[in-house]
Amino acid sequence: MSLILEIVTPDAKVYSEEVDHVVVPTTNGKIDILPNHVPIIDKLVAGDLKVERDGNQEYLAVNSGFVEVYSNKVSILTDEALVISEKDDSAIEDAVKKAQEALLEGKKSNLDLAAIQKLEAATRFALAQQIAKGKSK
Repeated sequence: MSLILEIVTPDAKVYSEEVDHVVVPTTNGKIDILPNHVPIIDKLVAGDLKVERDGNQEYLAVNSGFVEVYSNKVSILTDEALVISEKDDSAIEDAVKKAQEALLEGKKSNLDLAAIQKLEAATRFALAQQIAKGKSK
């Protein structure tokens, strides 16, 4: 028996596959979801998402959002998500560097709290990409 994993962003359906299990980063810690998991709704945090399918593992980077598990379907709604194997190391390193620099500059300037929080979220997502890429090697 398997699960259906769907990851949706405001721009597109990033991922839609049958998987054996998935590990999702939430505010309550990482949740390992297997077939016939109890129904849940939880808040997703930026981090690496591990997918196991046909004995192979792959990693995705996700930003904040929500996860719902119901009837062997895992639905993730997030601001950003990407399959980490589709992005090269140098692009990830550049994203991390740019996000950290922007956050430092933002904190030095007179930006409002909402703008600072957006910069922090971008930095967390860039770091999530870096972590997921490291785990996928």
